Amino acid sequence: MLDAKDKKLLILLQNDSKKTTKELANELDLSVTAVFERIKKLEKQQIIKKYVALLNNEKVQKNFIVLCHVKLVQHKKEYISQFEKEITQFPEVLECFHVSGDYDYILKICVRDIQEYREFMVSKLTNLQHIASTQSSFMIKEVKNSTVIEP
Repeated sequence: MLDAKDKKLLILLQNDSKKTTKELANELDLSVTAVFERIKKLEKQQIIKKYVALLNNEKVQKNFIVLCHVKLVQHKKEYISQFEKEITQFPEVLECFHVSGDYDYILKICVRDIQEYREFMVSKLTNLQHIASTQSSFMIKEVKNSTVIEP
């Protein structure tokens, strides 16, 4: 069970995981050792899965974001397993969600431009078996993008 200090620690780490244990201790009014032990406990419990660097899409020229809805020909277990295994191999696909509704999956794809997206569609996505149809929506403006989960 997470107490109030753990929850605040998790928010602080999600906002800036490069803060030192001393800085975190000052903000939490705890000792450096107590903060270190809490972090280790949260990692061991896999509440903290990993630490990452979030990139500026524009600076790395990957700011063309596409939400692609994918429908499979059938909901057979083997088709689902095969699609999920293959889609995870594409670095352009940042996120893949199995969803309810008219489509089976929603993919978040990050590429340089429309030409690179076309190449991805032609050479990768449409080469996968068992895809019945796709529908793409292109991001016009990013209104909110957060990685912070309130514990």
